[in-house]
Amino acid sequence: RMRAVEHAWTYGAGLAVVALAVGVWSLATGSDVPLLVFADLGFHELGHLIGYVTRPPEWIIAIAGTGLQIAVPIGAAAALGLWRRDPFGATVCLAWAATSLRNSSVYVADAPYERLPLIGGEHDWAYLLGDHWQALDRADDIAAWMRNTGWAVLFLGAVITALAVESRLPDRRRATADTAGVL
Repeated sequence: RMRAVEHAWTYGAGLAVVALAVGVWSLATGSDVPLLVFADLGFHELGHLIGYVTRPPEWIIAIAGTGLQIAVPIGAAAALGLWRRDPFGATVCLAWAATSLRNSSVYVADAPYERLPLIGGEHDWAYLLGDHWQALDRADDIAAWMRNTGWAVLFLGAVITALAVESRLPDRRRATADTAGVL
């Protein structure tokens, strides 16, 4: 039983490191993560659908897509880290959140140009920054903030993983005292 726990722990740590590497790759190159980009799109559209059903003001429906796209992996990270005490699962979800922030930053940066292909309807961020907030000239700043936040979220995941790994390392003080008594 102890061996199975150690294998699961090692597997989790390895998976967290791979997720962090994928997050770094996505943020550094500006690339979408295959398959994950479709999960982001699904949660983005679900955010709009929930908005349509609950009938809040139009600007909330517009922002709900990006909001849910980012909130789902953050919420999953919180659930895994805080309630399940799974630091590696939390790190994987934080890496996902970081790539989702990067993905959303592309959408925000496109607001002044509206060149991205959309599933249908109006460009959320062109509406929000242009028609609603009259801040279309801030699109690049907001997109940069989202990318930087993605890096910060990824860094948080790396810290969580590093602390979890460090907590499993043998205590050097105890090991030194044990070997000192042997001599």
